[in-house]
Amino acid sequence: MEALNLPRPAWMSEDLVLLEEQARRFIADEFAPHLDRWHEAGIYDRDVWNKAGAAGLLCASMPEEYGGAGGSFAHEAVINRELSLAGFDTFGAPLHSGIVAPYILHYGTEEQKKRWLTKLASGELVGAIAMTEPGTGSDLQGVRTSAKKSGNGYVLNGSKTFITNGQHANLIVVVAKTDAAAGAKGVSLLVVETDGAPGFRRGRKLKKLGMDSADTSELFFDDVKLPAENLLGPEEGQGFYQLMKELPQERLIVAVHAAAMMERAVALAVDYAKQRKAFGKAIIEFQNTQFELAECKTEATIAKVFVDHCIERHIKGELDTVTASMAKYRLTDTQADVIDRCLQLFGGYGYMDEYPISRMYRDARVLRIYAGTNEIMKLLIARSL
Repeated sequence: MEALNLPRPAWMSEDLVLLEEQARRFIADEFAPHLDRWHEAGIYDRDVWNKAGAAGLLCASMPEEYGGAGGSFAHEAVINRELSLAGFDTFGAPLHSGIVAPYILHYGTEEQKKRWLTKLASGELVGAIAMTEPGTGSDLQGVRTSAKKSGNGYVLNGSKTFITNGQHANLIVVVAKTDAAAGAKGVSLLVVETDGAPGFRRGRKLKKLGMDSADTSELFFDDVKLPAENLLGPEEGQGFYQLMKELPQERLIVAVHAAAMMERAVALAVDYAKQRKAFGKAIIEFQNTQFELAECKTEATIAKVFVDHCIERHIKGELDTVTASMAKYRLTDTQADVIDRCLQLFGGYGYMDEYPISRMYRDARVLRIYAGTNEIMKLLIARSL
C-alpha cells in the first residue's frame, strides 16, 4: 500500500526495510484473515500476543539481553505503521512495546528489567499503564489511587478507567500516590502482576464509539499487596517525572498511527473510486473526485513527511515535548478530515460497518483525546511562544 509515492525517509536503514517486509507478510498471513472475526467478537484472541512476540513484533526497541531485538524507536515505528496499514488500529501492541516496556527499561532496576522485559517481548506478559481515573483525565497530579506503606511493601487501593489492554493485561504499571500531601512529588509508579493477585479485579470491557476490538477496560485495586521491589525506580515520588519524560514518545506513537491511517484511507478511496461506476464512468473520472483525492493525498503526504522528521529527531534524542505535541495535535486533526472526506466518496457504502473506511472513521475519533487531548497539546505548544 504505497498511496503517497514518497521516497523512504533517511532513517530507514536496510534492516528496517527488511523488518517492514517481514512485518507486512506476517500480518497479512497470520492476522489479517481473522480481522473481521475479532471485530465481531469485540476482542482479540489472547494468543495474538504470543504470535506477535514469536514473530519479533513486540518490544523491538528493547535490548537483546532483555529479550528485545536491540533496535530503536524506528523499529517500533515501522511495526506500528504496518499494523495500521493492515487495519489493526485497535491492537494494543504499540502501547505495550512503546510505552509500558520503556518505563521498565528506563526506570526499573536490573532485577525488574530481567524479570519483566523478556516476558513482555515474548507476549507471555501483556502490558498496560493505568493512569486515568474517573474524574481525573489529563490531571495526573489529581490521581486518588493510593499506595500506602505496609511492612516491607505497599497496599494499593483505587480504580482506573479507559485502560488499553485492560482485559488481557497481566502486568500493569499503576500511577498512584505514595504521599497524598506532596502533590506531584507524591506520585509513584508501581507494577502489578495480576495473575493470582488478591484484590485485583477487572471491570467491564467498555463499550465505545469506535475501537470495538480494543479491550479498553475498568480496573479495580482493593487492598492489593505489593512487595517493595514492585516500586518502579529506586525511590518513591519519581512517578510524575517519569510520566512527563515518556509522554513525547507516547504522542509520537499516536502521530505515527494517524499518518498511517490517513495513508490507508487514501489508498482505499483511490481503489474504490477506480472501480465504482456512476453515470457510465468510474467516479475517479469526475473532477470533484479528483480534487478531493488530490487534497487528501497532499494532506497525508505532508503528515508523513512531518512524522518522519519527528521520528528522525527522536532517534537522535532531539525530539522535544513541543514538537511531539504539534505532531500529535496536527496529525490527528488532519486525520479526522482526510478520513471523513474519503468516506464521503464511498457514498452509502462508506456508512456500512463491513467497509473498512467506516470503522476507520469511528476509530479515528479517539486519537484527538487519548495521550493528552489536543487542547492540552495546544496549551503545551503555547508555552513555547
